[in-house]
Amino acid sequence: MGTSTLQIIMSIIPYLFFIFSAIAIGSYIILAIISAIETIEYVKKNSFVNYKEILSSTFSPSISIIAPAYNESLNIVENVRSLLSSHYVNYDVIIVNDGSKDDSLNKLIDAYDLVQISYHINEQIKTKPLRKGIYKSINPAFDKLTVIDKENGGKADALNMGLNISKNKYVACIDVDCLLLEDALQKMIKPFLETTDAKVIAAGGVIRIANSCTVKDGKLLDINFPKTWLEQGQILEYLRAFLLGRMAWSRLNGLLVISGAFGLFDKKIAIKVGGYDTNTVGEDMEIIVRMRRYMEEEKQKYKVAYIPDPLCWTEAPDNYKTFISQRNRWTRGTIETLKKHRKIGFNPKYKSLGLISYPYWFFFERMAPIIEVAGIVYFGILIALHHVRWDYSLVFIIFAYLFSVLFSIVAIITEELTYHQYKKKRIGFNLLKIAFLEPFVNHPVILYAAISGNIDYYFNKKKKWGTMTRKGMTKA
Repeated sequence: MGTSTLQIIMSIIPYLFFIFSAIAIGSYIILAIISAIETIEYVKKNSFVNYKEILSSTFSPSISIIAPAYNESLNIVENVRSLLSSHYVNYDVIIVNDGSKDDSLNKLIDAYDLVQISYHINEQIKTKPLRKGIYKSINPAFDKLTVIDKENGGKADALNMGLNISKNKYVACIDVDCLLLEDALQKMIKPFLETTDAKVIAAGGVIRIANSCTVKDGKLLDINFPKTWLEQGQILEYLRAFLLGRMAWSRLNGLLVISGAFGLFDKKIAIKVGGYDTNTVGEDMEIIVRMRRYMEEEKQKYKVAYIPDPLCWTEAPDNYKTFISQRNRWTRGTIETLKKHRKIGFNPKYKSLGLISYPYWFFFERMAPIIEVAGIVYFGILIALHHVRWDYSLVFIIFAYLFSVLFSIVAIITEELTYHQYKKKRIGFNLLKIAFLEPFVNHPVILYAAISGNIDYYFNKKKKWGTMTRKGMTKA
């Protein structure tokens, strides 16, 4: 390669980075505007909805809550109590103990008066076999509860067992460590009941972080703000993702992921596409893409809905090792899903799914960390060669930083104007403070985790799930 050719390439690269950044920022602004408008409209419209009608009606659609559990002894009894506290009428709870090595099963047996029963499983999806069996309570108060003890097969396999067991029309798949609010099911089922020509195949809800919050008898009593920057940064990150991202994609009917922490699905469609994929660590994203792909190929009108109500609270990582492991897995799950369904990418046959959603996730979710690191390396090379235009560079860096901060502030304002969950003094100030600090504190760690996820995906052939060490939610 000649010197002149290299000089041309080096002169073009800055423009490529600038174009990518401009498109990314433009798309974030558009999504934020759509999300903010959609969220505010949703709050106004649904303030007049009488959810008690859905709550009290025996004609409400039947729902099974499926919650996989692996070594969740610390919170299992409290969290099951939360799932059993729903105000919805027509539902049951299926806990799938996925080969836990701790005393999770024994705690459930003691707390809920469980006994082993005979039960025929309609195995529509192949799963790992039962271990000790299936349990029901002899106490009528816990009649809605079913506990399955099976050999370990991973979260996706446990969810598939729940799909096989469930006899209801809809399934709510949830992490067992999550606290589900009492009115969550009637709010989540609402999109499925609305008259429209598009069939709702799945719905997701906003996830909030319960670290430092006070819990008693499976109920969230007091919302507190965690003390560490890592936890605070995740609160801000979740606000941005859910209030300024997924609401817009729901409006555009382009959503590719529903959080594995809490999602509601049409069970018939979920089973028809083969249930959850046990060969990926991003099963929550993959099943949504597969269900959407199926509906597109069947030429059926459909919708994946999203609810901005804070319906579910979960414990987030409170240390960097666990945090990096989680984000590493998210990255690998995204890569696996996009690669497996690459047929839909840039394919007009799949309409907006192939021409808008897939390209966005590919460039701005999957490739963004790689492009960012490439930009840092390129900038380092320019510094070493003394080719940096510091006036332009500093303007660009300051603009990128201020945009990141402004985007976070918009998320905070949207939260304040809608659900205003963080009511205690100084929490708003602390959120603003972390908005200014996060680009220096949390973002480099997220970037490192994403790059390590890419390295693990391509060079470490062993599928790693990663561990989430629970400390347990604060009990009153």
